Amino acid sequence: MISAPRVGFNPLPWFYIDGISNRAAAPPIDVIYREIHDAGFGAVHAEVPDGMSVSDYRVLLTDVGLEPAPGYFSAAFSNSAATAAAVEAGKRAANEHAQLGLERIFIADGFGAPARAAIPAQGVDADAGRLRTIIDNLGTVAAAMTAEGVMPCLHQHVGTWIESPDELTTVLDSIPDSALLFGPDTGHLAWAGADPAELTRRYRNRVGAVHLKDIRRQAGVGRDYRAAGAAHVWTEPGRGDVDFASVLQALAGFDGWYVVEVDVPDQPTAKESARVSAEWVRAHFGLE
Repeated sequence: MISAPRVGFNPLPWFYIDGISNRAAAPPIDVIYREIHDAGFGAVHAEVPDGMSVSDYRVLLTDVGLEPAPGYFSAAFSNSAATAAAVEAGKRAANEHAQLGLERIFIADGFGAPARAAIPAQGVDADAGRLRTIIDNLGTVAAAMTAEGVMPCLHQHVGTWIESPDELTTVLDSIPDSALLFGPDTGHLAWAGADPAELTRRYRNRVGAVHLKDIRRQAGVGRDYRAAGAAHVWTEPGRGDVDFASVLQALAGFDGWYVVEVDVPDQPTAKESARVSAEWVRAHFGLE
């Protein structure tokens, strides 16, 4: 069972079918969590289901033998009219994480940029004024979340307005590290043309949590975001183009959380995707 260093798994493979999110068709959450446990993971991306209390969620995790790992919060930071609501939603997410004993959460711009979903990873329709608005609003939300005792870690995401390496570094350099840490996602960084290891080294002292994700860049060429997912632009770690040896070297000594992500399983089943991912983690983290 994977326990140290701290590595969790995101249950996305159970929720995405041919690149499309379809949670209604997924098995019950306890079934998914048991399959993640049986695949070899000891922790899972934290996400309290709608209608479930944090205390009941903790009981669920205990029953299936999993610990909570940092989850994910996103909002449309380019929309200033929605910032007040984003602050409240961010505070709720941070408070839930704090109740679960977590000190970090990933934060990203919302997936609501049609031009970038249509032509992903190219930084299309970049706008300095929009990015300034995002920085102001993200900084406000991040400060509110930090006040709840949980530090948000910026997750650059293909298909959003924080997509390119320049946009990522501009945001990180504009918001103090007392309110915002770095949460590198190796796959999204690589797809957007960044060197994940180089950026991780550059902001090493600011890394708060890490998404381990692999990518087949060629599968994303000439496709929109959804079609790229269906074509298996994402794959289990070690099966794609990410240079994980360099990434892990850049992270030497990091004692925070890693979360393995495979948005769309590149195996016959979601459980098999988790199993293959767990085997890779064991081999590369020196775990039994």
